[in-house]
Amino acid sequence: MFDQFKDKFLNIVLSREFVLILILFLCSATLVYRCFDLQIVHGEEYVENFQLTIEKDRSINASRGIIYDRNGVVLAYNELAYSVTIEDVYESGSTKNRELNNTIYQTIKLVEQSGDKTVSDFNIILDSAGNYKFNVSDSALLRFLADVYGHSSTEDLAYKERNATAEDVMSYLCDSSRYGIGSYIEDADGKTVFTCMDGYTKSEILKIVTIRYAMSANSYQKYIPTTIATDVNEKTVAVISENSTDLDGVEIAEDTIRKYNDSIYFSQIIGYTGKISSEKLAAYKEEDDTYASTDQVGLSGIEASMESELRGQKGSETIYVDNTGKEIESTNYVEPVAGNDIYLTIDSELQKACYQILEQKIAGIVVSKIINAKEYVGSSSSDSSDIKIPIYDTYISMIENHVIDISHFYASNADETEIEVSQKFDAQQNYVIERLREELMETHTAYRDLTTEYQAYMLYIVSLLNSKSILPSSNIDTSDATYLAWKQEESISLSEYLKYCIAQDWIDVTKLNLDTQYADTDEIFAVLVEELLTQLQSDEDFQIKIYRFMIKNDLLSGREICQLLIEQHVVSVDKTVEEKLYGGSLSAYQFMVDRITNLEITPAQLALEPCTGSMVVTDVTNGDVLACVSYPSYDNNLLANSIDAEYYASLLSDQSKPLYNYATQERTAPGSTFKMVTSTAGLMEGVITTGERITCTGIFDKITPSPHCWIYPSAHGSLSVAGAIQNSCNDFFYEVGYRLGTVDGAYDSEYGLSRLAKYADLYGLSEASGIEIEESDPQVSDSDAVRSAIGQGTNNFTTAALARYVTAVANSGTVYQLTLVDKITDHNGTLLEDHDAEVRNTISMDTTYWTAIHSGMRAVVSAKAYYENLGVNVAGKTGTAQQSTSHPNHALFVSYAPYENPEIACAVRIANGYSSDYAAQAAKDLYAYYYETDSIDHILTGKAATSATAVSTNND
Repeated sequence: MFDQFKDKFLNIVLSREFVLILILFLCSATLVYRCFDLQIVHGEEYVENFQLTIEKDRSINASRGIIYDRNGVVLAYNELAYSVTIEDVYESGSTKNRELNNTIYQTIKLVEQSGDKTVSDFNIILDSAGNYKFNVSDSALLRFLADVYGHSSTEDLAYKERNATAEDVMSYLCDSSRYGIGSYIEDADGKTVFTCMDGYTKSEILKIVTIRYAMSANSYQKYIPTTIATDVNEKTVAVISENSTDLDGVEIAEDTIRKYNDSIYFSQIIGYTGKISSEKLAAYKEEDDTYASTDQVGLSGIEASMESELRGQKGSETIYVDNTGKEIESTNYVEPVAGNDIYLTIDSELQKACYQILEQKIAGIVVSKIINAKEYVGSSSSDSSDIKIPIYDTYISMIENHVIDISHFYASNADETEIEVSQKFDAQQNYVIERLREELMETHTAYRDLTTEYQAYMLYIVSLLNSKSILPSSNIDTSDATYLAWKQEESISLSEYLKYCIAQDWIDVTKLNLDTQYADTDEIFAVLVEELLTQLQSDEDFQIKIYRFMIKNDLLSGREICQLLIEQHVVSVDKTVEEKLYGGSLSAYQFMVDRITNLEITPAQLALEPCTGSMVVTDVTNGDVLACVSYPSYDNNLLANSIDAEYYASLLSDQSKPLYNYATQERTAPGSTFKMVTSTAGLMEGVITTGERITCTGIFDKITPSPHCWIYPSAHGSLSVAGAIQNSCNDFFYEVGYRLGTVDGAYDSEYGLSRLAKYADLYGLSEASGIEIEESDPQVSDSDAVRSAIGQGTNNFTTAALARYVTAVANSGTVYQLTLVDKITDHNGTLLEDHDAEVRNTISMDTTYWTAIHSGMRAVVSAKAYYENLGVNVAGKTGTAQQSTSHPNHALFVSYAPYENPEIACAVRIANGYSSDYAAQAAKDLYAYYYETDSIDHILTGKAATSATAVSTNND
């Protein structure tokens, strides 16, 4: 009877109907099962082996196009590499999370033991204090939260989801309902008890979550690989291969990664590639449905704007895998087609030189402004040009801008000074925490009566409550009298304010660990204070504030800061210098000045004003951009392929903002560089002539309040338009602005603004410059025609926009859509497009008008001693734009050369650079480099450029 049952069972199993039913049960919609192999062992007659072979179509990414400079120098290319990947071959069930997490964890350990790193492109990082922290903000954070909580729109986020902390998100993702990351222990009854986030360090949890989140972004499609580590070494390849039988779904995959040469000089232009976002995927698929969620695309710069050219066409193949995801064979191979190559208009050597020239000049300004003092205290007659940099600010910046790693003070290999400083800090932090507890619970000092230090701490507490959504801004009635007493009058203490917030239900008490929901105000406040003080002890930003005041109060000396720079290998000095510093014969002041002078500490690391700049160089004959420099910059190799989250977070926290393109995104007032626009408007509208002279008295009294010329209380006297440009006479151009706004003898500012805007538009200043990367829109002034005529009002332009403008001035009226793209070829070098800059418009103007403008600009440069004996005649216009009296002015200079037959133009801006002379000096070095009128070693010294002084004016 048993034999009959066995035969019937095998007949059923081997029947076509059973196979079809099994296929429908096991298959996903996109997979087709190829065959079943059953082995029957006669005698014992039982099923020994059941092998499932799965057929699927796989796309093959095309090699991305190469990016060259105008001379064929490679800037961006692809390199063959090996990656560690994982596919979801795990069957759904109660043990899936446990098994998958264990495999990921074991793989991470093997990768790291082999000297490689796993991908870290998650939007949460660990700060130096070991706390989870978002590394995105604003709309990007909301988009991330929406993805985490499964919403297609950020508007669908619930209140708690929208206000979730990084710790909340990690707990949610680690929960058993999501990734189940934690410990699994059997209790006495044999049941498995899961404890969320138990059994791993916070760093290990973050790494596992990073991989799991990436897998979930692939919608857990079977056999779609997710990268665990990229560009791994041979040791990793070997160890993963050796352990492959224990690591289901884990494989070594051949891959190509994007690489960038001399990245620091070109990253702001080229950008970088990375994994496609869900939003971009939807947009790209509308144009090309072969895009997939695992694709690498251009995320910024030329990589993004020229994505369609660089990408290429995917290939395909049919592969067969077993039920563990291991590939068995492949057929139907279709070769991918490599992307097209892009040749930029950029001259790579010129680009690098411009970057170094800018850095040297900015460093020179900083060195010239440093004083050996704790604070700068100006006199009643001081203005923004008199601002100095106290040496104490440089010490503080080493901590605040993360040049010194405060977390390393507690490392097992911490050096002597690091240990001493950590002990000092611990004692001071404990003191501050106890002082805050006393102030909040007992003293209740009004905010205005606190010291500057404790005012800073109190404000930080309020900002922390807001960032944690414990006291969200949306809950506060900003017209409330008590709120105003805190915010404006500063007449109450923080404790009084917070208790009032609790009473008004502005505090979200659900964020607090209360024993009962019926606690009264005092009980809630007591819990709030203790939770705040506990959090402050491990809050990195708060710790940095304590360090600031330790330095200010001489609890931490400048010498100790300098010693930390040596111990952490931020700077490298010879033994003699080190001994002098430690021995006391070399002051901390001189040590720091020497390091900045030698560019061992850069303006970007200091992040003091000035620390940023930009320079754009064009070919005036065709609109090509030869150099487009933004200082400081970043290493796009660390953002490409898979973003290094820690490096990205460091860029976001860097106070010099290296991710920001200062050439194309920063807008400031143009200052007096705008005066050629006003000259053109005045001449073309007939309100002045080239021979007419206007008298400068130092003050323009036709409007009130009456604006002054920069030379006031002196005066320029009688000037023509050429002389007004040469002397940058504000009074002359006030008068032109006034005349442009005068109708039938009556002044109408709006009319004057419309006429100025007309000519600003003619020079292309009403639109972005045309270059093929991200650029801010310009702003032509809509306020005060008289002041707008000298570049004030609300005029705001990028350096790229000013470069297009001065290019048109240089070539007498051809306004180009500037371009960064020279030509496009296919991967075999066949020319597909010889790209030229489009002519936006031309300015038809009498040659005598151009002559007046050009001669005035030539006279500007002729008067500058540092341009003597340059070997090429340059014409230009300075501009010093005032931001506020508490910050140094912006320094601008637009120019072209040779004066007699223009070939190139240049726009320079040094934000908060004090005087336009500094920008003009940087341009002079550019021309010396370009026309080889001085040796490269003399121009690119690698040291702060401090040789020339500047004439300080507010509106030149």
